[in-house]
Amino acid sequence: MSLRYRCPNCKTNKTRFNLLEQVVHPVKKDPQSGDIIQEYQSEQLEPFHLAYTGPSLRVQCAACGLIEAEKTFAAYGELN
Repeated sequence: MSLRYRCPNCKTNKTRFNLLEQVVHPVKKDPQSGDIIQEYQSEQLEPFHLAYTGPSLRVQCAACGLIEAEKTFAAYGELN
């Protein structure tokens, strides 16, 4: 479905946007060195490792640089 966007910050941009696809890589890191100890698959997380539940797509205004969830730009785009 096509959504109309408008930037809630600069309020004038309705045409120029960057779509940012977020790719999640669950990892366990060593607290002293910062090295990655283990990489997980999303369905094989340990009990104290919560799965990412944020948006898979974010939008950046190509005029002012604001980055927000897609629903923010879409909701503002529906306003007249």
